[in-house]
Amino acid sequence: MARIEDKGDRLIIWNGNAARRGALSPALYDCIAQAMVQAQAPRIRAVILASEGNFFCAGGDLNVLIERRQLTEPERCEKVDELHALVRAMRGCPVPLIAAVEGGAAGAGLSLALACDLIVAAAGAQFTAAYVKAGLVPDAGLTASLARCLPRPLAMEMCLLARPISAERMMALGAVNDTTPPGEALHAAMSLADRLAEGPRAAQGVIRGLVAQAYEATEAAQLDAERDAMARAAGGDEAAEGIAAFLEKRAPRFGL
Repeated sequence: MARIEDKGDRLIIWNGNAARRGALSPALYDCIAQAMVQAQAPRIRAVILASEGNFFCAGGDLNVLIERRQLTEPERCEKVDELHALVRAMRGCPVPLIAAVEGGAAGAGLSLALACDLIVAAAGAQFTAAYVKAGLVPDAGLTASLARCLPRPLAMEMCLLARPISAERMMALGAVNDTTPPGEALHAAMSLADRLAEGPRAAQGVIRGLVAQAYEATEAAQLDAERDAMARAAGGDEAAEGIAAFLEKRAPRFGL
């Protein structure tokens, strides 16, 4: 149902539930959690989330949600928190996460895609907050993610009407980094991972943290955070190599 492919300097989390359009599964939960631990290794420069088949992730399995009706509300909260723990782990990953979206992402599948730092999507892919169709509400941080990357009326349209938004429109709005021909999303994600692998790992990790917290921090707090991060970076080995390479007019050799 899910597996991790170790490519040396990157990990690919494969959602193997193609028969259910990539619906969430315990195996996928386990693989995401395991990959977030493996990403702590200095050799890992990026994590890619991809899916076998022609659809990234259709979100929660409705058959499982039907079974949860028999649980108490606190028990159902615990189940949702299992998914939220994955999103928190993804947000805390030390390296950038890339979503390679084929076909589309719906419900919690959209949440997982938006929890990544970069998104590449096949042309024609559809992004859908499908919860309301089943009388449900968004989870896994979807409303927070939509509020950060889309205008409020469009976020409301997606959540209240479950209207699919195309990859092309998402890219025009800045919520998707690139679109590709169908079947090429993973190739584009690998190209992004190649570029990340050439850069300074520690600086990239600090940058993703600064950008993430900037959506909630005050300007004063963000100025302090940038000051402290810059002071640390300026005294580090990556800055020494990067500055030397710039002055010597050569490509930097980070991590060597």
